Amino acid sequence: MARKIFTGTILSLLCVLLCHPGGAEAAKTLQFASYFPTAAKQSQLLEEFCKEVEERTNGEIKINFYGGGSLLGDDKVYDGVTEGMADIGFSHIEYTRGRFPVTELLDLPLGYPSAWVATHVVNDFFDKYEPKEWDKSHVLWLNTSPVNSIITRDTRVEKLEDMQDLSLRGPGIIGEVVKALGASPKPVPLVETYDAISRGVVDGSMTPIETLFSFRLAEAISYVTNCWQASNVYTFYVIMNKNTWDGLSAEHQNIFTEISEEYIDKAAEVWNEVDVKGYKQGKEEGVEFINLSAEEMAKWEEAVQPVIDEKVEELVKDGFSEDEVKDMMDYVRGRTEYWTEKQIEKGIKSPTGPEEMVIN
Repeated sequence: MARKIFTGTILSLLCVLLCHPGGAEAAKTLQFASYFPTAAKQSQLLEEFCKEVEERTNGEIKINFYGGGSLLGDDKVYDGVTEGMADIGFSHIEYTRGRFPVTELLDLPLGYPSAWVATHVVNDFFDKYEPKEWDKSHVLWLNTSPVNSIITRDTRVEKLEDMQDLSLRGPGIIGEVVKALGASPKPVPLVETYDAISRGVVDGSMTPIETLFSFRLAEAISYVTNCWQASNVYTFYVIMNKNTWDGLSAEHQNIFTEISEEYIDKAAEVWNEVDVKGYKQGKEEGVEFINLSAEEMAKWEEAVQPVIDEKVEELVKDGFSEDEVKDMMDYVRGRTEYWTEKQIEKGIKSPTGPEEMVIN
């Protein structure tokens, strides 16, 4: 009799599993790869995202977070995710230059006043144009770094002529902007920038103000020149493996989408906060922050225009019409104005941007 009851129980359990295949998702565990140091506030945000997913799926999906490049290095994240070495990944598009030609428009010196504004703009851009270059992955959300500034050890940069003969850390698109402004770019890794400035290998760097704290650059430099109207950002991404996404139930996909939309604003706030922290650290270390006059700033904007023109020409050669590219550029500028007004309305302060939003 006991054996019959036991056998019946087993058969009932098998029936439940066969009739409810969704039960297979109960034990789903995903791997999230990021190159950012695990102690960084940005990594803390990503780990918070992982916990949020687990909570809202009632534990049916768990995400193991691997920071500091322990699973995939900075330039390996995109391929690693699309090839299945990780299910989710975080990096930025400059590590795979040329792979995202349309999205690279967003990294041009287009006058973003802050990370908060730029983050909202790049997500609006993605939603509107849906660049096909991302088709091998599922994009959860995008965000950007804060705007780059000129930071120097000994040279006080307050006019374009002061950039002449300077050597500044500036890889990739930053290097192109540095060169357009008259200085010599050096592809120094950010983790080596402190030593490079201290030893005089470079005179400074074109980098966000947040690095004054996060990479201790406030200890190595004396001046920061705000030039956001002629500067740029890096576009970061959080992507999921396409097969992993397709393997989720519709309910779980909706949960991921819902949380990701919330994290656009959270990411914008975090990147803005770290920039504010860098500014405060600079002030504590006696760093002088220099703002350019409107007349001087116009010269800087004119100087970097060839960088923008060259990218436009590249896209036209790739098959886009000039009108299509112009439409994308106009859209970015229009959304930048919109989100700048929103930041001012919300009273969110930044180290860079129009006077109404800048920290006193």
